[in-house]
Amino acid sequence: MTHLKGAAGLSALTLAVAVAAAGCGGGGGQGGSDGTFVVGHPEPDHLVPGNTTSSYAFDVLSGLFENLVGLSRDGKPVNQAAESLTTTDQKVWTIKVRAGQKFHNGEPVTAGSFADAWNNAAYGPNAYEANDYFSEIQGYDELNPEDEKATPKTKTLSGLQVVDDSTLKVTLKNPFNQFPLLLTYPAFAPIPKAGLADLKAYEEKPIGNGPYEVSGKWERNKQIKLVPFSGYTGQRKPRNKGVTWKSYSSADTTYTDLRAGRVDVMQTIPAAKVPEAKRLLGNRFLPRKTGTTDYLGFPLFDKRFANPDLRKAISMSIDRQGINKAVYNGDYLVADSLLPSIIPGHRPNACGEACTYDPAKAKALFDKAGGFKGTMELYLSNAQPSYAQWMQIVANSLKQNLGIADVQLRIIPASDYFSVLAKKEEKGPYRQNWEADYPSAQNYLQNMWGGAGNRMDWKSKEFDGLITKANSAADEQEALKFYNQAEDLAVRELPQTPLWTWAGQGGRSARVDNVTITPYASGLLVHEVTVK
Repeated sequence: MTHLKGAAGLSALTLAVAVAAAGCGGGGGQGGSDGTFVVGHPEPDHLVPGNTTSSYAFDVLSGLFENLVGLSRDGKPVNQAAESLTTTDQKVWTIKVRAGQKFHNGEPVTAGSFADAWNNAAYGPNAYEANDYFSEIQGYDELNPEDEKATPKTKTLSGLQVVDDSTLKVTLKNPFNQFPLLLTYPAFAPIPKAGLADLKAYEEKPIGNGPYEVSGKWERNKQIKLVPFSGYTGQRKPRNKGVTWKSYSSADTTYTDLRAGRVDVMQTIPAAKVPEAKRLLGNRFLPRKTGTTDYLGFPLFDKRFANPDLRKAISMSIDRQGINKAVYNGDYLVADSLLPSIIPGHRPNACGEACTYDPAKAKALFDKAGGFKGTMELYLSNAQPSYAQWMQIVANSLKQNLGIADVQLRIIPASDYFSVLAKKEEKGPYRQNWEADYPSAQNYLQNMWGGAGNRMDWKSKEFDGLITKANSAADEQEALKFYNQAEDLAVRELPQTPLWTWAGQGGRSARVDNVTITPYASGLLVHEVTVK
């Protein structure tokens, strides 16, 4: 969900030599000869599972932790730390934890390990990034009073009952047919007692229950090294000797290091480099479908953006297809819905006029809304150079099509960006993306528009009611009917406007093989990677 200078002027021959060097293990790489490999990505914000919604953190967490439920390659829920999940009414769930599991420090993994971690993440005063993901559990409201300054009277979710070391009983507020999929989200990982006793130290060296453990500590803004955990008893047995997640502030630099063999896997190659990467990497270029969408969010807590006509005018002034061709080589899919095409419930052209480029209608709506006074600030992170490219095009469109005289870009370091949005410090539309946490319309609509991803401060009882009906539905078709009605309502209000769905465009060096990157929060399947 989260997420800038490369070598310039190199000849094709020089590049070919660099790529060949990568195949020979050259270029000063940290992996290869010892069976380990290096992945380049932006710096994570946090590594306590419940305190992040960033895909860069998930990269690391997916190897360190094993949730009760995981996702198969095709997005189906499969038991991991759980032996079974059962329910008779979709409201009360009984979870059996698989026996014999241990944390990296030797502590046993029990039902209480999950309950303690969830209570910690759901407790409002902790202000965890993924707090809202626990809102389906009974007792959440008591831990998160409407008055944010009020201290909750309890620190535990009433809907969690530790029956014994291997049994966790979960009572939800309402029937929720997506609960097994929700449990795949990284925030639902367990934490050992030692971690909860000192969360500051735990952040530097997370202790998980997954196939990998931390070697040393998190070297902030540099790297974190993971090595196989000998006590792991699950199904994701590592086929390598370890992975180093190396932090980069520039995707261009990451790509340069991929070419030179200093990085073995890059999940998202900068759009401007994709034609070259396709040519140079050949079968080591890794295209894939994704559920990652870019959108422009509106800060509705700022009254200047309160009018839906203004928001629609901004949306209709953006030439999505033109930007796709100019910045993304035409490879991305222009948004026609709030749901990507790989998600059940996607309807072609569900966004309709609101997502259609029409400068004349946009200007008429803009004038009807009373225009906009002052500086229009556009917020973005520096995680990808393409963000600034297309945001500048958006800025020019707002000037030319709507007549806004002063439009400024506010570029924030990737590691700080989520914090700025969480604190509602942005003073204008902001660029954000949503990655498929799990393949469900609920994940996009409820979490992005009404939950953890709702950085717009948008509230709609009607929308929430439709989501509740969908979540409680007896079958998938009935659920999709209500999810689509909620989508239609959101399009009318347009607190954020979808832009496009990413094309997954990664790459690998010649020293690694069996590289699979999923469209979900798990991302790269690290344990499957083999090192030559």
